[in-house]
Amino acid sequence: MPTERISFPGHSGETLAARLDLPTGPVLATALFAHCFTCSKDIPAARRIAARLAAMGIAVLRFDFTGLGHSEGEFANTTFSSNVADLIAAAHYLASRNMAPSLLIGHSLGGAAVLRARAGIPTVKGVVTLGAPFDPGHVSHHFDAALPEIKAKGRAEVSLGGRPFVIGRDFVEDIAAEALAPAIKDLHAALLVMHAPRDATVSIDNAAEIFTTAKHPKSFVTLDGADHLISKAQDAEYAAEVISTWASRYVEMTPPAPPPGAPEGVLRVTEADAGGFLQDIQSGPHHHAYADEPLAYGGTNKGMSPYGFVSAGLGACTSMTLRMYARRKGWPLESISVDICHDKVHAQDALPSGPAKIDQFTRVIRVCGDLTAEQRAKLLEIADKCPVHRTLEHSSKVTTKLEEEVSPA
Repeated sequence: MPTERISFPGHSGETLAARLDLPTGPVLATALFAHCFTCSKDIPAARRIAARLAAMGIAVLRFDFTGLGHSEGEFANTTFSSNVADLIAAAHYLASRNMAPSLLIGHSLGGAAVLRARAGIPTVKGVVTLGAPFDPGHVSHHFDAALPEIKAKGRAEVSLGGRPFVIGRDFVEDIAAEALAPAIKDLHAALLVMHAPRDATVSIDNAAEIFTTAKHPKSFVTLDGADHLISKAQDAEYAAEVISTWASRYVEMTPPAPPPGAPEGVLRVTEADAGGFLQDIQSGPHHHAYADEPLAYGGTNKGMSPYGFVSAGLGACTSMTLRMYARRKGWPLESISVDICHDKVHAQDALPSGPAKIDQFTRVIRVCGDLTAEQRAKLLEIADKCPVHRTLEHSSKVTTKLEEEVSPA
């Protein structure tokens, strides 16, 4: 996943640090990610979600709000409203690059911010919240003990997540006065609410209020077992998978015309886990799958093996070919199922020193319907003429070239 390190002016003119995660192929859409309260653009959940969306063809801009991470400014002078203004500034930056965002994603207080910012970013078609509060004032419980000092002196230093932050009176007053209900009612975008039932930081009641207040189209997905920061890899991956699938329904992603010689377009395989074998497979904006190896061969078994995909291609092509033939002949073929077995283990085959083996695919076809013996025999004959069968039986030419690596800007 190519990543650009960029910067742009925030709401007050101070420079905000950002990362723009780009697809390795064409950009089909753009998302803007807002991180949680006092977090940064580089939290694991943000990185994983951005990587998944980039694999799908969606560029993701994630940035540090004013005074946080690598961005300029003093956090003590920021407010919830300034965070919203930073989001709108980020959207303007993307628009200046002809990448106006069509998707907003916000985590925790960032989720409340994207709900509020939607009105200022008219290109947005979908909004996603992760563990977001219905009432932004909810975050003040993190520093309840310091509220008297903040009110008396205008600011106070508090410890949040083991790090010191200075909270200003304007921030406290701003979140206390903020009411999200009108913004949610007039969102004018599809909404996906994601929340963990056992979130100890922002209770799931907040998600229920956001969902109830919003108009359709809206969706609610639970993040079972996840903590508030979505810190576990498997929880972040699940959230990313749901977001990418949901977004494809509401965010327009028109793929470019396929290149010459590739009528079905480019199927892109991206390594998803450098420590194992998990591969992220994307075919256009709508079709995604994982490839992996079984546990016994060092994989995590999250997807079919490469030979499993070859077998799937043979089985699917066989079934489709029989259906087309029977339909053309007007035969009473009711249903088809195809079992494929392959006798070679991919992990062993991939070793240069491994023994040479011959691939054997065993195919068992079941056809149901009031068919004559002659019709069944003909279908068996037609099965051997399916295009993938012919490809496997005849030699194919694979042309390979190594593309030069492009370093992130």
